[in-house]
Amino acid sequence: MNVVVVGSGIAGLTTALHAHEVGHAVTIVTKGAVGDGCTGYAQGGVAGIYGVGDSAAHHAADTMDAGAGLSDAAAVDVLVRDGATRIAELISRGVAFDRSPDGELLLGREAAHRHARIVHAGGDATGAAIARALVAAVRDVDITVVDRAFLADLIVENGIVRGIRVVVDGVTSELSADAVVLATGGAGHLYAHTTNPLGTTGDGIAAALRIGAAVADLEFVQFHPTVLADGSAFLVSEAVRGEGATLIDADGRRFVFDSHPDGELAPRDVVARAIARQSARQGSSVRLDATAIGESRLAERFPTIDRVTRERGLDWAAEPVPVTPAAHYLMGGIVTDLDGRTSVPGLFAVGEVARTGVHGANRLASNSLLEGAVFGARAAAALGSPWPQSGVTLPAPAPLAPPLGESDAAGGGALGADFSRAALQRLMWDHVGLLRSDEGLRHAAATVDRWLAVAPEPATVAEREDANLLLLARAAASAALARTDSVGAHFREAVASPLLEIV
Repeated sequence: MNVVVVGSGIAGLTTALHAHEVGHAVTIVTKGAVGDGCTGYAQGGVAGIYGVGDSAAHHAADTMDAGAGLSDAAAVDVLVRDGATRIAELISRGVAFDRSPDGELLLGREAAHRHARIVHAGGDATGAAIARALVAAVRDVDITVVDRAFLADLIVENGIVRGIRVVVDGVTSELSADAVVLATGGAGHLYAHTTNPLGTTGDGIAAALRIGAAVADLEFVQFHPTVLADGSAFLVSEAVRGEGATLIDADGRRFVFDSHPDGELAPRDVVARAIARQSARQGSSVRLDATAIGESRLAERFPTIDRVTRERGLDWAAEPVPVTPAAHYLMGGIVTDLDGRTSVPGLFAVGEVARTGVHGANRLASNSLLEGAVFGARAAAALGSPWPQSGVTLPAPAPLAPPLGESDAAGGGALGADFSRAALQRLMWDHVGLLRSDEGLRHAAATVDRWLAVAPEPATVAEREDANLLLLARAAASAALARTDSVGAHFREAVASPLLEIV
């Protein structure tokens, strides 16, 4: 069959390679160059190799705990059961994971993992190593690649997805397909501060929303706790804290223990909120203290971070460095079954664009690359199977709230007059970010409603990205309003708390 894969991170490339290997004709369509996207930026590793005293069951339990009990048990079981096989496959494709002098895989530990079970490549360059290997594998086989192509829309005929509409060099064209696999990543650029590359504007989820595909859990956005608060956003891996780095306030006190007994190794949502609150209290960024790890170990274990910090005039081996949270990963997305099928026949979704149910309310560190590899392979295996006659059994998504109306929004203002991408990103950061309140969420939703009401038909790629971000902002704010309790990454307060402005 003719398969179009949209996206070229670990999920998309894995799907494409597996689909090709079982005989499908595969075309990869990617927004930038093949291999661009979030995978190449991943400093963390791939969880799934179990040492003495560890097991898939322990990994599953840690995943469920981090997900605040909202992870789907069947999806988590698939993830941990297939993990070692997918890691072995990456090795066979040329990913050189770090090893000890006797040849054993080195296993690292990150926050909320009870054991060291994470493999890395190049210390803190795992994603880049995986992207290089998978791109090389694609280049070696008969897979067509269409790059610099923007996904405009999905083509639906008689209720079945039959292809995509793309924009290349300002020209819109159509690609027909027997199946379309979305692997377009998340929507980090909904927020003023993000670790995601520029192209991460939610294009796949927005396209799926426009054809009525089920989405869920868009209220669950993970903010990485430690991004350099000096210069452009640069992530400082969770593994640094796994090696013994601590978070300290202006007085040198390890303040995260005030929020959780595990301190710096608490789940990401807990650590990120603790940092946000402490930064707001003291009026400045908190600091990450890695000095106890030692200069040689920092350079050996984290060569990329070591280089970037020094390029910015920071000697992290000698003094603590300022850090802040930033939007990092979307746990929700297009709802899929365990084989990547969505609610619309002919449409599959894998990777961050998909809501498999693995992550629940909060993603466990180093499960995202694993999820892309595991479910990418499963989606490819399901491509040749008939679509279930009774439809795909999926969890019911929460309904979107109706537009709130201008009277429900604090602040007022001329309809649409104040819209810009930067204004949307600031709105989301302030009101649909780390700390949320009913008042703030209503203000955000109503403001987006005003912008949507007067938004012109997009003409350029940038305008199409803005339209996608607006659509996702409304869906995320609606989902956050509908979930009135606090759980995982979704944290509601009675009154909005100010966040430190990051410059």
